[in-house]
Amino acid sequence: MQVLQSPVEVMGIDAGGTMTDTFFVRKDGSFVVGKAQSNPGDESQAIYDSSVDALSEWQREVDDVFPELLTCVYSGTAMLNRVVQRKGLEVGLMCNRGFEDIHSMGRAIQSYLGYALEERIHLNCHRYDEPLVPLARTRGVTERTDVQGQIVIALREDEVREATRELVARGSKAIVISLLQSHKNETSELRARDLCRDELRKLGADIPVFATVDYYPSRKETHRTNTTILEAYAAEPSRATLKKVSDRFKKHGAKFDLRVMATHGGTIGWKAKELARTIVSGPIGGVIGSKFLGEKLGYDNIACSDIGGTSFDMAIITKGNFAIHSDPDMARLVLSLPLVAMDSVGAGAGSFIRIDPYSKAIKLGPDSAGYRVGMCWPDSGLDTVSVSDCHVVLGYLNPDNFLGGAIKLDLERARHYLKLQIADPLGLSVEDAAAGVIELLDLNLREYMRATISAKGYNPAEFVCFSYGGAGPVHTYGYTEGLGFRDVVVPAWAAGFSAFGCACAEYEYRYDKSVDVGVGPKAGDADKLAACEVLSQAWSELAAKVIEEFVINGFKPEDVLLVPGYRMQFMGQLNDLEINSPVAHASTLADWDKMVAAFNATYARVYASAASSPELGFGVTGAIMRGSVVSSKPVLPAEEDRGPVPPPEALIGSRPFYRHKQWQPAQIWSMEALKAGNRVQGPAIIESPSTTFIVPLGFEASCDTHRLFHLKEIKQGDRT
Repeated sequence: MQVLQSPVEVMGIDAGGTMTDTFFVRKDGSFVVGKAQSNPGDESQAIYDSSVDALSEWQREVDDVFPELLTCVYSGTAMLNRVVQRKGLEVGLMCNRGFEDIHSMGRAIQSYLGYALEERIHLNCHRYDEPLVPLARTRGVTERTDVQGQIVIALREDEVREATRELVARGSKAIVISLLQSHKNETSELRARDLCRDELRKLGADIPVFATVDYYPSRKETHRTNTTILEAYAAEPSRATLKKVSDRFKKHGAKFDLRVMATHGGTIGWKAKELARTIVSGPIGGVIGSKFLGEKLGYDNIACSDIGGTSFDMAIITKGNFAIHSDPDMARLVLSLPLVAMDSVGAGAGSFIRIDPYSKAIKLGPDSAGYRVGMCWPDSGLDTVSVSDCHVVLGYLNPDNFLGGAIKLDLERARHYLKLQIADPLGLSVEDAAAGVIELLDLNLREYMRATISAKGYNPAEFVCFSYGGAGPVHTYGYTEGLGFRDVVVPAWAAGFSAFGCACAEYEYRYDKSVDVGVGPKAGDADKLAACEVLSQAWSELAAKVIEEFVINGFKPEDVLLVPGYRMQFMGQLNDLEINSPVAHASTLADWDKMVAAFNATYARVYASAASSPELGFGVTGAIMRGSVVSSKPVLPAEEDRGPVPPPEALIGSRPFYRHKQWQPAQIWSMEALKAGNRVQGPAIIESPSTTFIVPLGFEASCDTHRLFHLKEIKQGDRT
């Protein structure tokens, strides 16, 4: 292979629970994908191994490429795992006296987040998780600010100092301060923060203090308290992980500052103050990649579907935009974070399979084998079979080519344990038991996709479905069959698509602030101008924070492009919508009218124009400020169309494939050897070192000039 000299400028990383993917982009826009097993003990090692795998395609060495890189974006699940496993920092909480239970009590919804419907409807089936901060490290201080922002009981400063001493004595390694209504009036909370820091200095305790108004000045006390606690509990320890990753890059000559995918779809520096915004980043990379790809191909409506080893993640892009949730839930906590609207199911290629002892039905997940694959890997150390074992038994996967042969899977071992744990208890053959598991998984995902799209008032026929993730191509046919999508697209780099999305993302910081502005249907010009003034003042405050973050990362204020936004709703309605502001500054009646018009247009797109209720008036609930700087992006490959017939060298063999209660001989094709324009009819299996694309009987896959595979169902008369 000829060594290509175009320098490598951009790198994307998706450090998942099962696999770690890397994505490298050269200056000319061409790219390559790498894959390696994740390493929970040392993510930097897995990233290095994946990089070696990717760069081998270009016959390049890590020590030569890392110094060329201009930027690198990381996404991963380490922070989320830290919260789920309750392995974070020991945090102390200071709140209003009488509200010491605010965190441990939480919101009622937190007791059933993540539970299936049948478990949600029975109270005795769900529970609260252990709080991140126990009552033993919670202290109340006297203070009260009312809902209008008026201080009605002044802060008792001596109580703040006493609470600080007690929290330190209890072993707190960080202190969070959250007072009621501080988003309306920050005076008391900032004073408590300063007193706490002063007392810590006197004690000689070098621990950080987190006031909610410094990080997440939003209404809904439980949400912002949880989020600020996350900042102390999980984000601070995660800096050590990111520093280790950054140091590994520096060790190999890298000069860039590592960036991290944020929940709102942009990227931020790993030294950012609000690092909790990166708590979930991998699946978001896929949505950003889908949006980028859709813009290049002219697709407005996209159903994004991502299957990894642990979960199935789905998002919807309509008219080129995805929704942002302002108060989502994550790790069974309600939060105050802007989060790309996504839906997740705890079912993936590594999901464990069990027989329910009462119903005798097959139960999938929600726990997963993760990077240990399944019982088919002799070194896994597992004692429960997984979906991956079914893949091996049914002929979906080549046991000798998993991760390009880096891991050898044992077919007979998978058959033995599937027979023992699933087939024999159900009175089925091993093949029928394994096929039943796959059909059940595909059915669950298919109905989930259908319900998610229909619940938002859309028809799948209006959407192109993008299928990606390490296991996406394995199940694409199963969960899209019969839904009637306009097209089903599987990128050749599906296994590293989230890392690809990281490389597509803007280098962007975002800050939000709650505001309470109501402009009634009969409001005069003065009320509208007053609303503009409140919003403009909030934008100014947030812009200063955004610019400060970029300065920390070595940029000049003039390098930053600022984009204001706001959240608006019809007064009296429960839900608001995020709008990119059509004006840079709000100061005139014309500006107000433009903002209302932008809201109306978005409302009609998300819901329906017939549901608009301007007679209620308009409420502005939040101010948003985004800031970005220019960054390099991938360029889609453009190959010459070679016609529908694949070259002979692309056919690399055949093996039996089990579906619909019969074994069928499936042709095995090399994904890399297939050319633009080639078509492959099922039963066929298209293999690459990083993923396997299943094309059953009744389906056809075609490769376009951008290395995108299009899967379609074909009638018997259409077969050639």
